Amino acid sequence: MRFVFFTLAAVILAFGAACDTEDRSATNSHNTAGHNSGNIPVNHSGTNHSQMDHSSMQSSPNAATAPYDLQFLDTMTAHHRAAVDMAKAIDGRTQHAELNAMAKKIISDQEKEIAQMNKWRDEWFADEPPAINMEMTGMVDSMKTMDMKGLRTLSGNALDIEFVKQMIPHHQGASQMASEARQRSQRDEIKTLAAQIINEQNAEILQMQGWLDAWTK
Repeated sequence: MRFVFFTLAAVILAFGAACDTEDRSATNSHNTAGHNSGNIPVNHSGTNHSQMDHSSMQSSPNAATAPYDLQFLDTMTAHHRAAVDMAKAIDGRTQHAELNAMAKKIISDQEKEIAQMNKWRDEWFADEPPAINMEMTGMVDSMKTMDMKGLRTLSGNALDIEFVKQMIPHHQGASQMASEARQRSQRDEIKTLAAQIINEQNAEILQMQGWLDAWTK
């Protein structure tokens, strides 16, 4: 009987230890899955931007009461994501090679800027709620002309013309928002980024306006 008792006790202890190990493993797995290493840009808008209708985007709750720099980071990030989605929609489908090259450049440039803005947001405004403000200068007018479905259904020169017609006002809105940020931001980093956005996108606007004139003749 004493041997049976000790054997039964050993089995119970072993089972308890196994359960404890399994619980700790599950907890660690959950924590790892929920941890953002900082290398992946966070979607602070709380939406799946690749599937959304950008033209119907709405402001985050109480966005206008957030610090200006937080509003700029979240709003310009959403604006950039829309441009990236537009460029990806035509990548490899354009009639004009020069437009396809610009689409690739837009994707590369603006994804880098999104990553930078997410990094600053995490450093300066950790745990703050989304602050996309559609009332910021240049935001509404530059988003309402977007028609992602139309871009996906067109082809050839018609696609190229439609993309340029949509991207010109979109770039103009980004330039206007960045111009305001140079005056209102309290961060030198944001002012420097804003100047970069203005220079890059104004140059692309001029290029696209030239293409539009040539391709619509």
